[in-house]
Amino acid sequence: MARATFDELLAGRDWLLADGATGTSFFAMGLMSGDAPELWNIDNPELVVALHEGFIKAGADIILTNSFGGSTYRLKLHGAENRVHELNALAAGIARKCADNAARPVIVAGSMGPTGEIFAPVGTLSHEDGVAAFREQALALKDGGADILWIETISSEEELRAAVEGASAAGLPIVTTMSFDTNGRTMMGITPAGFAQLSASLPNQPVAIGANCGTGAAELVATVLGITEVRPDAVVVAKGNCGIPEYVDGHIHYSGTPQLMADYACLARDAGAKIIGGCCGTGFEHLKAMHDSLRSYTGGPRPSVEEIEARLGAVSALAHGHDVTVAAAAGGGRRSRRRRG
Repeated sequence: MARATFDELLAGRDWLLADGATGTSFFAMGLMSGDAPELWNIDNPELVVALHEGFIKAGADIILTNSFGGSTYRLKLHGAENRVHELNALAAGIARKCADNAARPVIVAGSMGPTGEIFAPVGTLSHEDGVAAFREQALALKDGGADILWIETISSEEELRAAVEGASAAGLPIVTTMSFDTNGRTMMGITPAGFAQLSASLPNQPVAIGANCGTGAAELVATVLGITEVRPDAVVVAKGNCGIPEYVDGHIHYSGTPQLMADYACLARDAGAKIIGGCCGTGFEHLKAMHDSLRSYTGGPRPSVEEIEARLGAVSALAHGHDVTVAAAAGGGRRSRRRRG
């Protein structure tokens, strides 16, 4: 069938469904901790296909390529820093074939995660080197057949600016999301409202902005409230984790049920998100429940933080309007910053 553009789907639909978890899904398929998922594009392409096809069958309108850690800095950890083009082009090509074989339009989003480096002035990675790394990855994803570029799990302003600038070289629409996982902020201290303001100031404007990963479905929906309050004009993405991670029998298990994720999807839509998906722990059955609930849902009023908590679980003090970091600073405290695992 003819390929629809991302703009055409956005214009013609009230909501779009993005896919679910890549990493945790691959772990369930046999990926070992410490291994690079991107190498599965060569070593186990049939499993990458199975992931994409499973999410398409569950109702996904957007599938993310297996290239989250595809920058030269992340691939260097696996001795594959010289294979950026090969691995990213393969990732996009696999997803492209799956999308083209679908019976309805499916958008291929080239996933671009953080470099894992700390940008200057706090760290040592320069803006120029960061831009170059994101440009290299973006061009490879375009060559492989990506429709859009999907910059995700970013935590700092410096990396966000470098990523968007580098990705812009490919000439594709850009979506960008940050992860708010530290008391309602990103690891580097950005609030949802701050991200909304920052995104509006970018020289190369993303076609959609939002949040992914984080600390659970409830906080993700509260984050969407914060973003849309400042940017009601924006197309907003909600891609939250499937509940809370728990260590069970030697493995990480996410507590969210299909019903919880279905409820999250509808609340995210009411909060102002137009593109809704799942992150860590979100499997095929969760995404199908989200799809079915969105398809039958007629919409409701903008939810309050209290309603989000009652239906999905606790949220941060920041979501309630209490900035604990400011309070800590006033009392001489110091906010800790953790790296994402």
